Amino acid sequence: MAGITGIGTTYNLPNYTGELFAISPEDTPFLAAIGGLTGGEKALSTEIEWQTYDLRTAASRERLEGADAPTTGERVRANITNVLQVIQEAVSISYTKIAAVGARDGSSIEASQPARDEVAWQMTQQLKMIARDVEYVFINGEYQKPTDNTTARKTRGLLEAIATNVTDAGTVALTEALVLGLLQDVWDNGGIKEQETATIMANSSQKRMLSKIFITDKNYKESSRNVAGVNVQTIETDFGVLNIMLNRYMPTTELAVVSLEQCAPVMLEVPGKGFLFVEPLAKVGAQEKSQIYGEIGLKYGNEKAHGKITDLTDPYAS
Repeated sequence: MAGITGIGTTYNLPNYTGELFAISPEDTPFLAAIGGLTGGEKALSTEIEWQTYDLRTAASRERLEGADAPTTGERVRANITNVLQVIQEAVSISYTKIAAVGARDGSSIEASQPARDEVAWQMTQQLKMIARDVEYVFINGEYQKPTDNTTARKTRGLLEAIATNVTDAGTVALTEALVLGLLQDVWDNGGIKEQETATIMANSSQKRMLSKIFITDKNYKESSRNVAGVNVQTIETDFGVLNIMLNRYMPTTELAVVSLEQCAPVMLEVPGKGFLFVEPLAKVGAQEKSQIYGEIGLKYGNEKAHGKITDLTDPYAS
């Protein structure tokens, strides 16, 4: 079973009877938790920018009675940028395929089958695939800002954005010390302050290691909570109760600590059309052809509010 390219016909998109089951997973927990494809923020440019600032180190700054005002001092702001990545997919279905809703593969006898509107069904699957692509890019995207239109824009993903709180495990299995060390680095730099959104994101193998370290070995009672509609497990740590987000698009050898409240999808809205809209394309031949279009990028806030462990072993690799 696979996808096809080009126009869909009664020959390459056959109908069958019975209940229709999805084989591929459709979950996109990171995207859902930060706003999804229908939330997020609006952009007016293909490049987005936000700012950071810091405060001086706290210390005892005693002054003499009656002294002149001290030397003036100000705080400098810094900017962070990312680009929006173009989303564009198309669906083309022949008139015959649209009309022959009861034609079963290999038979001319009319049969009952669940996909009665082929165009709508295909568009729904495209939207699911777009969401999965965005989830992957928001985690693993490699930044690319072209100087002309011969190269596509690529939004910077969370893992690439994290530069300060990085722990190289040196090809060993995940341990409590590694996790707590990273959590301390992130907390010391101002991250995971909001307990409801403080999250550890991991793939299946590293999730099993987290459960072993913080639940099984410590005989800790498992609990969960809801974050923006996403059900997550929680663990008790020295830095509070953190969510564990199981994410199939995280690399098997990495683990991320994320301050979710600092993340958001940013979308370019086309006047009169909106974001991620469907529109018909020019009529050519006996077919209905439409495209889905949008532009989206990741705002990740202060990269110091996140962290990652790299170069872990995958103890449960099949």
